[in-house]
Amino acid sequence: MKKTGAQIFWECLEREGVEVIFGYPGGATLPIYDALVTSKIHHVLVRHEQGASHMADGYARASGRVGVALATSGPGATNLITGIATALMDSSPVVFITGQVSSPLIGYDAFQETDVTGITLPITKHNYLITNVNDIAPTIREAFFLAKSGRPGPVLIDITKDAQQATIDWEYNDKPAHLPGYRPDFRPANSEFDRAIELIQNAQKPVILAGHGILISGAMDEVLEFAERTQTPVADTLLGLGAFPGSHSLSLGMMGMHGEAWVNKAIQEADLLLAFGMRFDDRVTGKVSHYAPKAKKIHIEIDPSEVNKNVQVDIALVGDLKETLQKLLPSITTADHSAWLEEINTLRGHSAVRDIKNLPDNGHLYAAHVINALWQVTKGEAIIVSDVGQNQMWTAQYYKHDRPNTSITSGGLGTMGFGLPGGIGAKFAKPDQEVWVIAGDGGIQMTQAELSTIAQEGIKVNIAILNNGYLGMVRQWQEFFYDKRYSATPMKGPDLVKIAEAHGLTGLRVTSRDQVVDAIEAARKNPGTVLIDFKVEKEDSVYPMVPTGAAIDAMIRRPLPESVVQES
Repeated sequence: MKKTGAQIFWECLEREGVEVIFGYPGGATLPIYDALVTSKIHHVLVRHEQGASHMADGYARASGRVGVALATSGPGATNLITGIATALMDSSPVVFITGQVSSPLIGYDAFQETDVTGITLPITKHNYLITNVNDIAPTIREAFFLAKSGRPGPVLIDITKDAQQATIDWEYNDKPAHLPGYRPDFRPANSEFDRAIELIQNAQKPVILAGHGILISGAMDEVLEFAERTQTPVADTLLGLGAFPGSHSLSLGMMGMHGEAWVNKAIQEADLLLAFGMRFDDRVTGKVSHYAPKAKKIHIEIDPSEVNKNVQVDIALVGDLKETLQKLLPSITTADHSAWLEEINTLRGHSAVRDIKNLPDNGHLYAAHVINALWQVTKGEAIIVSDVGQNQMWTAQYYKHDRPNTSITSGGLGTMGFGLPGGIGAKFAKPDQEVWVIAGDGGIQMTQAELSTIAQEGIKVNIAILNNGYLGMVRQWQEFFYDKRYSATPMKGPDLVKIAEAHGLTGLRVTSRDQVVDAIEAARKNPGTVLIDFKVEKEDSVYPMVPTGAAIDAMIRRPLPESVVQES
């Protein structure tokens, strides 16, 4: 049957199971958009291509499926760059599709021509330039296979306009993609398993480091079984939150630069670290030469390039985490680490007196109060999409996740502006689940135009803005390390309630602690999207904090309350 490249494009996406795509049209994608009218796929018209990239990313993280973003050539394509890099750093399976000028014009600086494959080469798992209509179908098949196989990541397809317009006799071929030389699966040697089992059985103070790879692999049940059988406490990376139930007695909370104090101290005292699907990034380890000096280290990781890259380990089991644990578990016997758990609980108790959420109401509204109240009102069952900065760390500390894929944020790249579009994508992935976006007044202004996308689509994504009038995390560093010279961090923003109303949404403002719960409940009851502007304490900081270049247990702590100081 005769079909254009654009028609083939949409049929291939449908065959890959794509139900929604996030995009913005332009001259180099006109044939694709013309063919969209006969497709079953729902197109979400964004207000900026960066929004499309984060929506596709949020969709992928919430659903576990491949997200898809579409943009035109030139500025449309380059506006995707930040979102592509975000997806790469966090191993998110997204296929980015861009239009390109017609083949004869390539290399002649045609209107809106940009070498997007060259630009994105360092930030994609793979990319393609399609100039021939016959290559559209097999390339789409390969791109989806690559995006979700092995360690997931972004793939970009750049399609010239003449390839979209060309017509050929074509019928869909469901032959699986085959890439000679691409082998994403690895199998550890039996001898490595034997050595790992010996270390596990002999450990007295083990800690599991739960990373994003648990969620990607779907190994939540195996990790839970391992932890319970061996009575091993579990610390989470930022992207690993939700991989292990936050309310479980063995859950310690988040580790690293802004991790819980008792977690970091436990890691430094551990005699065995079990790194499950994490990459030992600098925010986790602090000064590498001082990291977990007493511990043997077992690293289970699907990407061999991550092994011994940042931290030297004693045993590396390279392979899919779920499959590796399934092979390991039959040889793992029960263990009693009650003394070790009690030691950690003592550390936890000492830290509780510094927790601002436990202090009486002194007339000030702190971000911790907002996040803790949101956790309690939603019973920890909402999908939380946080932006980047102080809001992100407070959210990680005070909202506990028991279910997987309910904590979504930009980790590796730390992309301000991710929260709002990421939340929209998550809502399209899980339309029946409650979704909250938590952002600062800085990050929300970067992508606030996507409020109109929410209004046009008629979806409900509630938004909590922690508004402190600063670029909060940068201000915090200036307070601690630059003698409070607040250079370019005080921020005057718009009236966010009016902004919400201007987009056809509902806006609320909260200025005191006693208003928080009522506002959250009102937002939940409202059938549409509600934005709440929480006017929080201006110069509050995220505690603990590990300074750059310090060991992870060398933390800046929140000062003790005066009552505690006086008693001591």
